[in-house]
Amino acid sequence: MPLELNRLLPPGAPATAAEIVAGLGLDDWQTPALTAGNPARPRLMLNMVSTVDGRATVAGRSGPIGNQADRELFHALRTSVDAVMAGAGTVRVERYQRMIKEQPARQLRRERGLSDEPLACIVSGRLALDGDIPLLADPAARVVIITSSASSLPDTGADVQYIRAARDGLLDLPAAMTELHERYAVRTVLCEGGPHLNSQLLAAGLVDELFLCLAPKLAGGDTLSTVLRILSGADLDPPLALELRAVMESESNLFLRYGVRSDG
Repeated sequence: MPLELNRLLPPGAPATAAEIVAGLGLDDWQTPALTAGNPARPRLMLNMVSTVDGRATVAGRSGPIGNQADRELFHALRTSVDAVMAGAGTVRVERYQRMIKEQPARQLRRERGLSDEPLACIVSGRLALDGDIPLLADPAARVVIITSSASSLPDTGADVQYIRAARDGLLDLPAAMTELHERYAVRTVLCEGGPHLNSQLLAAGLVDELFLCLAPKLAGGDTLSTVLRILSGADLDPPLALELRAVMESESNLFLRYGVRSDG
């Protein structure tokens, strides 16, 4: 039976993850240009989990941090978007599989006018991906690889297509997001990390919202090479300002919804 989360801000009756996500208005999202004269792009949301002391992974994975409510929100968000995106490192470590395997969730998407499952998008500058990753080995999976490389993966079981976007030899994420919208009619993207990709998307001004599960756990650790936060890489200078839009709670886990402010 689905859990109910306590709605603290704005206050309201407890609700399931599916009810909360249904209230986000994702089905009604339009894709305006960032500013006048710029191409339209999808609405992009980050979904991350962190311990109170800032750890985004334990033993290299995010799974030990969250709880059942976190997992239910994770799947409810996946059920409601056009595409799910992750960096190659996250796909490798978390052993990504099909985005949605359960038939009831696929049926719910069809009722909303969506495809059976969101398009799986992997961001990989160097195409450092193994064919034995379950997502790539699945003949029923549809995958778009966003890369600056002109190379292609060896044949895999999945239907793999490419968005090749490069500027000065580096991955051009704004151009890639515009192409994702134009070629695949993607209006909403859920990004599940990792920390380097999160930072690059934020620095490029491509993130609209952050969903953060703050778990009531302390993990410790101070080895920079192994301890990851939800962001990693170059400083965001100046730091980006966020606007708190909603707070929910379950078993002392806080679920925070932030808007990324465009005014700095």
